[in-house]
This record gives sequence, C-alpha cells and structure tokens, in this order.
Amino acid sequence: MRTLNPPLKWIMLAGMMITPLLNSCHKVEAEEHHEEEAEHEPSKLIVSRPMKKDATVMREYVAQIRSCRNIELRALERGYLEAIHVNEGQHVNEGAPMFKILPLVYQAELKKAEAESQAAKVEYENTKRLADNKVVSDTELAIAKAKLEKTLAEVNLAQTHLGFTELKAPFPGLMDRLQVRKGSLVDEGDLLTTLSDNSEMWVYFNVPEAEYLEYASEPPAEDKKAVTLMMANGRPFKHSGRINVIEAEFNNETGTIPFRADFPNPDGLLRHGETGNIQMKKVLKGAVLVPQKATFEILDHHYVFVVDENDVVTQQRIHISEEVEDLFIVSKGVTEKDKIILEGLRHARSGEKAEYEFEEPEKAFKHLKLRAE
Repeated sequence: MRTLNPPLKWIMLAGMMITPLLNSCHKVEAEEHHEEEAEHEPSKLIVSRPMKKDATVMREYVAQIRSCRNIELRALERGYLEAIHVNEGQHVNEGAPMFKILPLVYQAELKKAEAESQAAKVEYENTKRLADNKVVSDTELAIAKAKLEKTLAEVNLAQTHLGFTELKAPFPGLMDRLQVRKGSLVDEGDLLTTLSDNSEMWVYFNVPEAEYLEYASEPPAEDKKAVTLMMANGRPFKHSGRINVIEAEFNNETGTIPFRADFPNPDGLLRHGETGNIQMKKVLKGAVLVPQKATFEILDHHYVFVVDENDVVTQQRIHISEEVEDLFIVSKGVTEKDKIILEGLRHARSGEKAEYEFEEPEKAFKHLKLRAE
C-alpha cells in the first residue's frame, strides 16, 4: 500500500510564501521597537546648571529611649510578703501603698523600745527630783538623761524599721512586672518590681566627633536643638524633642559622644527601653546642588558631563558631601556657573561637540523624578 505524501514542489511553494510574511512581521516589530526607544531617548541633550542655595539635610542616629525616672523597688526588711496592693502595668500615684511585709516582729520591737523608754523617763524624773534637793550629784542626773535619750533613739529606730515593712510609691509612675508573690519570704535588698515615670522621656544617641565639633563650634540656636524621633514602626513621634545634655566624655572605641534629647510624653506612648532614630536637621549655607540623575559612577567615583563655552563635552569628577532626595550636595568639582548635561547622558561623548537644549535650573529642578539615563 502506498503512503500519500505531498509533492515536494508544494512544500517549496508554501515555504516561499511564508518567508516574506515572517520578514514583514519582523520588520514591523523592529520599527515599533525603534519608535519606543525614540520616545524615551531625547533627540538632543538637555543641559542645565547646578543650583546654589541653602539646603537642609537630615542626619539620623540610632537612639535608646529611657524614662526620666526609672527605679527598682527593693525590700528594706526581711520577712514574709503580707500584701501586694498593686498590679503589673498599673499606674500608681505618689504615696500609694504598694507592698507590705509581715510587721509582727517589728511591732514587738517597737513596743519593747517604747517600754524601755518609758522606764528611762521615770528614772530620769526621779533622779532630777533628787538632784534638785541635792540628794544626788549632777553626774548621776546626766547619766539618767543620757539613758533616756538612748531609749528614745531606739524607739525612733524601731519605728523606722516598722515603717520599712510598708513600701509606698515615691512618685507617680507605671509599674513593671512583679518579681515576687504574696506569701513569699523576701530578704533585705530583694527586688520587688520597677517603677517608671514616663511623663518625660530621655532619648540617648551617639554623635561622631566630627559632627559634634560642627554642632558645638557655635552657640546652637533653639531650632538647632530641636530634633524628631522616628519610632520603631517608621512613624515620627508627634511631639518634638530638644537637645538638653551632651555628656562629658568621648567613647574612644567608637569615637562618639552621647547626646540626650528630652521629649514630652503626655499620652504615655513611649516607654522605658524602646528604640528609635533621632533626626537632626542641618542647614548648609550656599550649597551647590546637582541632580542625581545628572551623575554617573566609575570605580566608586561620581562624574558629570560638563559643556564648556565652545559646546565641547568633558567628563568632570565631583566630590559629594551630602545626599538629599534626588540631589547631591557637591563640595568640589563643579560650581553654579558650569553647564552640565542633565538628560541624554548615553549620547554624550567626551571631547565631542554637543548639540543641546538649555533649561534654567529653576525649571530643570522641578522635574527631578524623570527617568535617569
């Protein structure tokens, strides 16, 4: 039985018809691709100048947040914990009772001291009466008086020990975790809990030596002392802070010195032990600003293309001192009088004469978000 195959010439004819169609499709796709590139790439170079103006840069430092008062409450006497008047996380007022240690022993010591004081008082009064009648000497009267004063001191001491069995809040604050439970035997010095006054927070951050010298070189104005706290969730704390303390010594290992900024905390949002970032503003007078999209990097160095008075392009290295959004602050390399290529860097060739359109810096700097070359 014979297999039916298409004739060879039919296959050749079909191939001859399909090939022009494929070539036509590729040609259309290439033309569309070139049109898209033409839309993105400017036909001419866009040139502008760096802008010279005062600039504000933001410096950020890792910070530790502390309460203005954070203390440990410890047992002052040994005994069984009779009562706990507070709960974990509770806000307590100044003078509020917090803990009570079983006072029976100290009450007995107080009564004993009071009885001895009363006996000494009677003895002193009798001795004084005899001394007034010249029956006993003044020396015996002085001894009786000293004995009375000693017993009175012992009464005061016993009252003090008894007072130590009840702990009260030394200031209004927020209580931390309980370290003991009711009925526990506590010894003198055992930790009971901690108490934090969060009405004002002290935020500590370390500043490098060079930045400290810049800050301290002239008396800081009030706005220079103002700082912002960025919380751990990336949001700014709604109250601004103020730098009030610079510590006395540098850390030789890190080359930094601690600063302290104080923040009001009326809502109690901040708590002892939190972390965040301090943002400090620094104003640079007469800074030279260059758009970031006008720069390119070669071996970790930044460059721009400069167009001279003869419209010849040259490659110029720049030194960057600070970085802000979409802009570099340049300390060396170009000035506000130079013309730099802002767009079309791919078409620029060092040493060649360029055709370009010039835009004033005020206009060019309004479009910094455009696609960089």
